[in-house]
Amino acid sequence: MKNWLFTFCSLVVFVTGAFASQNIADDFRDHYTAGSNLSAYNKDINTLIGINDFHTGKATSFPGFDVGGSFGAVKVSKDNDISSEDYLITGFVTAETYIPVVGISAALRGTAVNGFESIGAGIKYSYDFLEVADLTLSGFYDRAQTDWYTTDHYSVSAVASASVVFLTPYVGIGYDYGDFSTRKMTANRDTSDGAVRYTAGLRVSPFPFVYVFGAYTKTAGNQGFQGGLGFNF
Repeated sequence: MKNWLFTFCSLVVFVTGAFASQNIADDFRDHYTAGSNLSAYNKDINTLIGINDFHTGKATSFPGFDVGGSFGAVKVSKDNDISSEDYLITGFVTAETYIPVVGISAALRGTAVNGFESIGAGIKYSYDFLEVADLTLSGFYDRAQTDWYTTDHYSVSAVASASVVFLTPYVGIGYDYGDFSTRKMTANRDTSDGAVRYTAGLRVSPFPFVYVFGAYTKTAGNQGFQGGLGFNF
């Protein structure tokens, strides 16, 4: 297990480093001013975290685990006048297991790459719909930070998926909300913002216990792309 987790972490760091030309923390420090649109930046960060809420509507079975790594890129909104890059980019490592006593799944996720750190946890409730589709409702809390700000991120999501052979398309809707505070800046400020998130993706299982996935997410102000690899056993 430790070897697989090390492989996932290495993959996340490598892919993120290959695509990210600007450290998220340094970019914020270099371009933030007292008049910056902090609300738009906060919503983009919310999306960067929230796109990790799901990659299927099917629950993990007991006593198994779902462990994976993902790469996410959020195109900054036109109102975000802080980010100098076209995309905010980072990766996450996730782990999930089913708890039969309470009938829910517990999930953990986190990242510490590209100047951005986050650790979060959530719960998921899943069920079959007429033996045709799998549905999952979830809620997450994440604490994220850079050297120059902190944010408390909250999200709720609903996702549906249906498997055909080794293909599992899925669609979902979520809501991200973040309490954002700058620190160590000349003019420190706070903002609290939320936005609805819509996602469509495809999960492929080319081998037993192995899957890859890709997804597109849209909100009112930005859009995001995500890809990942994982093991479900």
